[in-house]
Amino acid sequence: MRLSHRGTHPLVAVTALLCALLSPTHAGASEGPDASGEVVRLYEEASAATVRYEAGRRAAKAQRAKVRKLDRLLTKQRHVVDVLHDDLGRMARAQYRTGGGLPQTAQLLLADSPEELMRGQRLMGQADLAVTNAVDKSQRAAARLSTAKRTADRAKRTLDRRSARLAKLKRGIESKLASAQWTLQSEADRSVAAGRCRGAVRLDQPETASTRAWTTPVETYELSAGFDSAGARWTHRHTGQDFAVGIGAPVRAVGDGRVESVSCGGGFGIEVVVAHKNGYYTQYAHLAAAAVDQGERVRAGQWVGQAGTTGNSTGPHLHLEVRLTPYLGSAVDPEKWLAERGVGL
Repeated sequence: MRLSHRGTHPLVAVTALLCALLSPTHAGASEGPDASGEVVRLYEEASAATVRYEAGRRAAKAQRAKVRKLDRLLTKQRHVVDVLHDDLGRMARAQYRTGGGLPQTAQLLLADSPEELMRGQRLMGQADLAVTNAVDKSQRAAARLSTAKRTADRAKRTLDRRSARLAKLKRGIESKLASAQWTLQSEADRSVAAGRCRGAVRLDQPETASTRAWTTPVETYELSAGFDSAGARWTHRHTGQDFAVGIGAPVRAVGDGRVESVSCGGGFGIEVVVAHKNGYYTQYAHLAAAAVDQGERVRAGQWVGQAGTTGNSTGPHLHLEVRLTPYLGSAVDPEKWLAERGVGL
């Protein structure tokens, strides 16, 4: 899949998405030209919801890894405390066996000298203090780790709940998008059946900073049937390059030019043909709607329509042809033609 090069509004707030989802304008797929705009709006909302959902999912995954790491550290620290407690017990038992349990008077009587007695007691006291300090230090470390783990657990649960809400929101928007897409397609099918285009649908296209002379006809896509492919669906061989995209996805002019024709009906369904200054023509077929009129000047990257599945089509896609004339039968390989102009598919 080829990823979009245009920003997808990653900073759109969840509350804004919820408002959009619950807004009356999105209560159901609308009839008429508004269906085109609704699909575009929902595409943007779905894209923003996906970005936020993926960010939340990654954050929750990282938090779960942190909790697992803290679990391991806590287990290790508790083991250290247990070992120190065992060591202290062994030292206490050894002290008892060597006289540590005798009264002070007996120790004085049995010691070879007062100096030996004092030295033994001092060493034993130092050992006791060292072990006690080590145990206290380990217990404090274990307590800190335990507190950190509880905090991390709470954060993980919060992130999981947030991810679940975002996933539900994303599914809701995608459901509305699917409904709007098929409303748009139904309108397109009626236009094609009547052989009468309903006129250009003017879409609110976002500003782009690109200054490239040539571009791909869609932003996010999978390549399907290629030029010169053989197949039962075509009379001879495939005359263009197909891009698998969703219904309503904006279709862009690959370069500057003038709209040669906009037509409905026939095997190509709703189609737009653009004439370019270099003598070539590009055709955008099986559209759900046209966003330009005949004779209109267009620039590279400008939306000329919305993808669909009108005409001789087995599923939503854009059929792009590059021709030497405006007419069928003069096509050249679009992939090679675009590559010569610095655009890779």
